[in-house]
Amino acid sequence: MLGCTYGKLFKTTVAGGSYQEGLSINIQGVPPGYYFTEEEIYVELMLRKPGQGELTSPRREADVPIIYSGVNAADTMPGFSNKGYTNGTPLVVLIPNVDRHFEHIEQYQVTNRTPRPGHASYASYQKYGSFDDAIGAGIFSGRYTSTIVAAGAIAKKILKDHGIEVVSFVREAAGIRMSDMPIDVIKKKAAAYREVRKQYDPIYLDIFASGKMQTGMRFFEKAAILAELETRIPDILKPKYNEADVHEKYDINPKLFCPDADVADAMYNEILRIMKEGDSSGGIVEVVVTGVPAGMGEPIFDKLDGQLGGLMSIGTVKAVEIGCGMEAAKMTGSECNDTMRIKNGKVEFQSNNAGGITGGLTTGQNIVARVAVKPTPTIAKPQQTIDKVSLEDKDLAAVTRRDPTIVARMWPVVEAYTALIVLDNYMQHVAYQAMKPK
Repeated sequence: MLGCTYGKLFKTTVAGGSYQEGLSINIQGVPPGYYFTEEEIYVELMLRKPGQGELTSPRREADVPIIYSGVNAADTMPGFSNKGYTNGTPLVVLIPNVDRHFEHIEQYQVTNRTPRPGHASYASYQKYGSFDDAIGAGIFSGRYTSTIVAAGAIAKKILKDHGIEVVSFVREAAGIRMSDMPIDVIKKKAAAYREVRKQYDPIYLDIFASGKMQTGMRFFEKAAILAELETRIPDILKPKYNEADVHEKYDINPKLFCPDADVADAMYNEILRIMKEGDSSGGIVEVVVTGVPAGMGEPIFDKLDGQLGGLMSIGTVKAVEIGCGMEAAKMTGSECNDTMRIKNGKVEFQSNNAGGITGGLTTGQNIVARVAVKPTPTIAKPQQTIDKVSLEDKDLAAVTRRDPTIVARMWPVVEAYTALIVLDNYMQHVAYQAMKPK
């Protein structure tokens, strides 16, 4: 498999599958001197993992990461305090699978000959033949997106240190769309959403808030904690939110991150209505990047908007638009152009239809992109399919665990992947600018 690496200066390689032992992330280009913890990576993974309520698959993956290498094991010299800090070597993070019970494997085995319409299982069988990792859809499962989120947690921390922030949210779900909101308000809502999820997440409370897993532990000590956790996974309760209290205190819906709480409630109810009919629904995720310098990007083939089009690499994403996107086709030049004026000696744009990118280079405005997330392919309705081995027509009724929508779990993945793209380009930009003649 040759497509599991992204980046030039900040290079991320991922591996693993839904029902393999777990997943791994290998990041080259992490600067020395950063301090990362499993807890801060988990806080991001917590946002996209399944088993959190009615809007997600019932699979109870813990998604507890283990930092395996790339940090100093001890202070390297007398007088130095650098234990646990990155040392410039590849940073490797492991995410063991702890909820892959055999009764579910058998369900996959008996249905794998009849591919789910809309899923990758037919095409992957054509590519890999009988050795295709079809248990739980392997690398084509949404499970692999945990690797992107983990890598994105690293990238976002580095970017923030340089004044660049990435925030994503559900703009539309099940046909219900949120109106515009100031980005500063959205950022505050995103921070509140993370805080609420931590307060109610059983794994966070059990593993991290209790102090059970600490950064200074050895690998085998951390692995032993996860081995013990695996035995308890079926009995760990889902989060039970005091939704009225959360609404009043934070003005958010704790089960779906749309910054407008009332719209989030409407989205939630419509998603459940569609699910009760045995179907699934899609939506739109928006991502905004603030604090980027002007002139960042590398034409011709590595234009920044072209790289953001790489968000299509996320499973279930069927379209990406920058700025006004598809609406540009309906506009005149005078409507679409972002006119400029000088205010207090600085350039000020009077609109941002370009989404902060022209000619593949940043303008210094906020980068704005949106992705269209398709409905979950696995549904509780009969569908026509085939037997991919015998090439006979078959009928299919879903029997595996499923998400009624993916959009509720997709926004942290879009946020993380965008951070990988922006950081890799920012590092190239800084290097290029530093080489200019003095």
